[in-house]
Amino acid sequence: MDPKRRILLADDEAVITDTFGPALQRLGFDMAIARDGDEALRQVSAFRPDLIVLDLGMPRVTGGEVLYQLRARGDDTPVIVLSKYGDADERARVLKDGADDYINKDPRLMERMPKPFGLNELVVRIEKLLKRQEASRGQPSWDKAARLACGDLVLDRRTWRVYLGSEVTDLRGRPLYLLEYMMKHPGVLLTREELLNEVWGWDWVGGPRAVDVAVPRIREALRDDANDPRYIETVHGEGYRFIGAVEPEW
Repeated sequence: MDPKRRILLADDEAVITDTFGPALQRLGFDMAIARDGDEALRQVSAFRPDLIVLDLGMPRVTGGEVLYQLRARGDDTPVIVLSKYGDADERARVLKDGADDYINKDPRLMERMPKPFGLNELVVRIEKLLKRQEASRGQPSWDKAARLACGDLVLDRRTWRVYLGSEVTDLRGRPLYLLEYMMKHPGVLLTREELLNEVWGWDWVGGPRAVDVAVPRIREALRDDANDPRYIETVHGEGYRFIGAVEPEW
């Protein structure tokens, strides 16, 4: 882990800052704490964090307003939002407003436990976003690319067709969007949870098997061998990784 990575933890509840702040610092992160939205905005300018863990329900200036101000001025620092409520509408709203991840602070757990969610969960989410940030640093946003190409595999985002050489594959729907998401993050380990959230949506009521059903459909269309993959590698017990070199075309 890079000891120079800076994390801003913005939360007005001592159970969060007093538990996770020192724990993250012991893991090698440089930490700054903010206990309201005004202080969070000041710390963003002074501390220049690599990632922000941001509570929505802070006093003075809410976390939602902090997120809005950051994105409005073009600040794309990864943000993990914390909230006590966690309903599907709220999750959809904050993700649309520019949050990169979302953790529910269940108020019932807050009453019974010193930690409302696990340190390991938070660290995994932080490392995932930091790795994604490193992979995309210095590149234009791939969301604006007209095509994503990997050798003779081409995903045309104007027509939403996938080509393998001169052939048009039959990929459509969720498998197509899953392939697109994976091609936008080449070399990055993508967990089933992340793929479900990003491709199926936070309000998906099915199980994680949806990803495991869609991946073989992609492999079949791309004639990709799971045992000797050219495109999609299975990381057993964790998720999947797109291993091909992807070139975006704008």
